[in-house]
Amino acid sequence: MAKLVSPSMLSANFLNLENDIKMVNDSEADWFHLDVMDGMYVPNISFGLPIVKQINKIAKKPLDVHLMIAQPERYIKDFKAAGADILTIHYEASTHLHRSIQAIKAEGMKAGVAINPHTNVTLLEDVLKDIDMVLIMSVNPGFGGQKFIEQSIHKIKRLRMEIESSGAQTMIQVDGGVDNTNAATLYDAGADCLVAGSYVFKANDPQEAISLLKKA
Repeated sequence: MAKLVSPSMLSANFLNLENDIKMVNDSEADWFHLDVMDGMYVPNISFGLPIVKQINKIAKKPLDVHLMIAQPERYIKDFKAAGADILTIHYEASTHLHRSIQAIKAEGMKAGVAINPHTNVTLLEDVLKDIDMVLIMSVNPGFGGQKFIEQSIHKIKRLRMEIESSGAQTMIQVDGGVDNTNAATLYDAGADCLVAGSYVFKANDPQEAISLLKKA
């Protein structure tokens, strides 16, 4: 099982974003996690296509774009053009989820589906083989720096069982309250990729923080 780390740029220093991008480029991180929020699906507004395009200009690792927006299917082509390599949309925000998954893959991106803390993993049973990744939100989406919801560990274990029993190759990503105190537990539960924002960018040595997650 992989141990991937995707630092969340939501916690980066936007007054000096280029430095933080270069830091991730030079670190052991695997992807850049980009949280796009619209103030409608979640009660916060982060950044959109222009910032993704700018990050893509100097990023040397795949862009892992997480859309926390209403009707995400409207922007699939736009985020491909902006540089997204992985595009994750929310189960709860997608009326025609299967169609949206197919549209993402038709653009040559990997398709992810995120589920909120209240959403049962069994609801993904019919699309599990169609998606490349499930993102389990271990906090309520919309804001960084929240406390990890412990029930998420059981969800990861249940989802790992579902994936293995179905024969799917789907990865599990976890986002929210991730740090070096719970990383090993999350990997052991079945996670393949950890997203970390505050833990990485507020650390005295962000690259060391990333390294600790990789070695958990």
